[in-house]
Amino acid sequence: MRVDKTETGVILTDIVLKVFRLEGGFMAAAEQIAAPAGLTAARWRVLGAVLHEHRTVAEIGRFMGLTRQSVQRLADVLVGEGLAMFLDNPSHKSAKLLAPTPAGHSAVALLATRQAAWANAVSQTFSAEQLIQCRTMIEAITSCVEATRISPGEI
Repeated sequence: MRVDKTETGVILTDIVLKVFRLEGGFMAAAEQIAAPAGLTAARWRVLGAVLHEHRTVAEIGRFMGLTRQSVQRLADVLVGEGLAMFLDNPSHKSAKLLAPTPAGHSAVALLATRQAAWANAVSQTFSAEQLIQCRTMIEAITSCVEATRISPGEI
């Protein structure tokens, strides 16, 4: 059975397409920012998720919206490169906590100035109020998307 989009459904679809393009731009910028520290955007993303709080691979996946398997692969690479380490988890015997090593902290610290300069350059076009409004809307849409599941019979 065919379902026609509502006016808001059409607008949301347009937003989705624009967000996909935006994500591509963010990832390209992240690759350029991360390269001097010998990181990829994906490795930087996972390492950044544990800079201030050690997390399990599954927690990182939930926190970042990534699959556990992709995070595990990246965590293993970071550990192999000496940028992160697995720690015993007092809450769970088999789910280790990922934590940055001093080298991991140093690698991310190298990127701080580059990321700040990029963020300042991109954000200068907008007021703080505009960006806060955008962030609030993204958070609201994210919550709706995460709460809405379509069963196979509905497609």
